[in-house]
Amino acid sequence: MDVSYAGQNKHQGEMAMQTRMTSGMLLLGFAALSLTMLANADTPKAEAKAAPTDAELIKSAMSAAPAAVGKGATIVAMEADGKMRVLRKGTNGFTCMPDNPATPGPDPMCADENAMEWIHAWVGHKTPTAGKVGLMYMLEGGTDASNTDPFAEKPTTENHWIKTGPHVMVVGADASFYNQYPKAADPNTSVPYIMWAGTPYQHVMAPVK
Repeated sequence: MDVSYAGQNKHQGEMAMQTRMTSGMLLLGFAALSLTMLANADTPKAEAKAAPTDAELIKSAMSAAPAAVGKGATIVAMEADGKMRVLRKGTNGFTCMPDNPATPGPDPMCADENAMEWIHAWVGHKTPTAGKVGLMYMLEGGTDASNTDPFAEKPTTENHWIKTGPHVMVVGADASFYNQYPKAADPNTSVPYIMWAGTPYQHVMAPVK
C-alpha cells in the first residue's frame, strides 16, 4: 500500500469526523434557541450586562442536568457570530449549553447522544430514527413554545402556545410508548404529556417540579 495515500486517507477521515462533531454542536445551539422562542421575543431578559465568563457559562450549562450528569458533560456555547465554542470536553456522552441571554427565562439544556441525533433530524426536517430513545434535561425550565407545531416561531391563535417549567424530555421512542401519555393540544403541564403529538417529533415532556 502507498504509505502517503494511506496517510492522506487517515487525515481526511479525521477531518470528516471533526466536521461532523462541529455540525452536531451547531445543531444543538440552533435547537436550544428554537426550544426557547418566546411569545414576546423582543422582551429582553435584563439590561445589557458584561459578557459572562467561561466559568459562569459552564456553571449555567451544568445547571440544566443533575449534578453528576453536568459534571461529566461536554459544555458548548454559541458565540455572537453564531459559531459554537467548546468550553469543556466531557466524558459521559452528554452535551450541555448555557442559558440563552436573549430570552427572559432560564433555559440551559443538556442532551445525550441519541437526543443529539434526534435534534439533527428535527432541525433538518427529517424523520428521526424510530426506537432510538434519547434524553434531554432542562431542569432550570424552558421558555414558551407551540405544543402542536414543531417549527412555530411565535404564538398564533391556532398553534397552542404553552408555558413549561423545569422538565426532562424523552425523544425517539416508538408510538406505543407515547400512547401512554396525554396528547391534548392544550395539556396540563403539571403532569407528563406529549408535545408535537402526531408528528415525527412527538416526545414526552415530564415536569420535575
